Amino acid sequence: MNIPQLVIRLLIAIVCAGLADLLVPRRVPGGLAGLVLLGLAGIWFGEWSFALLKQEFGLSFAFLYWQIQGVLIVPAVIGCAILLYVVTAFIQWARYS
Repeated sequence: MNIPQLVIRLLIAIVCAGLADLLVPRRVPGGLAGLVLLGLAGIWFGEWSFALLKQEFGLSFAFLYWQIQGVLIVPAVIGCAILLYVVTAFIQWARYS
């Protein structure tokens, strides 16, 4: 992976995490750094889970394959939303216990 691909991947990670922040009504911990980390982890988790579901169940919806520079957009946004929910749920759980 070269520098332009990394920059594009980071921009896509920020946009996907921002969309997940709109979908899940919780704040991203850590500001911009948290947004970038959540985006990168969400891209990885979304693509991994999509590949697993595709292998097991044979998903073939056309909108799931929208991509920019090799990053699948819909699975990345869904992965970011799931990770945002899980991370903020653990933070709230730790705060109250």
